[in-house]
Amino acid sequence: MVRAESKKAALDSQRLAARPRPTILVVEDEEDIAELIRYNLEKERYRVLCAPSGEEALETLAGEIPQLVLLDILLPGIDGFEVCRRLRSDPRTVRIPVLMLTAKTEEADVVTGLELGAEDYVTKPFSPRVLLARVRAVLRRRAPSSPMSGFIRHGSLEIDPGRHRVLIEGEPVSLTLTEFRILQTLAGRPGWVFSRNQLLDAVQGPESFVLDRTVDVHVGALRRKMGNLGALIETVRGVGYRLSESN
Repeated sequence: MVRAESKKAALDSQRLAARPRPTILVVEDEEDIAELIRYNLEKERYRVLCAPSGEEALETLAGEIPQLVLLDILLPGIDGFEVCRRLRSDPRTVRIPVLMLTAKTEEADVVTGLELGAEDYVTKPFSPRVLLARVRAVLRRRAPSSPMSGFIRHGSLEIDPGRHRVLIEGEPVSLTLTEFRILQTLAGRPGWVFSRNQLLDAVQGPESFVLDRTVDVHVGALRRKMGNLGALIETVRGVGYRLSESN
């Protein structure tokens, strides 16, 4: 019995080791912080690439597409905002989730990052446990989600979770992961009002620590990208948001 359990444990370990490791690009110019991040990520079996500047990050991305970018805002040369802007304007990198690292605590700086398409942010100084929790949450959202895997059609709006694709009048709309999940949640129950906390729990998990305006920023970006159909997302004052039942 003991021998069988040991054999099973060995097989489980081999399967775990054989799984492809997500690649994470860390863009951080402070060497000690970059090394701290690398050490903790590699301990969790992530494959880590490092770039000390925005220019080197873009060069790295020209040759390899990671599953996640940890991006410092204050960088020499091209800053993190500009790097994020370029990622979102390039079809090759538009879907890579970005987790902003920033020493700035002003709400406006965080909002700017979110408006540019960042999925989440971590303020310095941060604990490795908090950083790893955010990384896991973002990568988990990137993976297919079985509870919300059904195709959704609402008038000329089509949401295909399996392909992570949104079409409006047959034309594709490029959304970040968080924008996609918010729209998917709202469209899953047209007319149902979701509070900001409910939307955050649905797309990021209850362990998230975010600004009150985070959902508002993502919804604003979502409305702009949806064009005329953006009006379908209605604000319910003092409560949250809903997708209009009419289309």
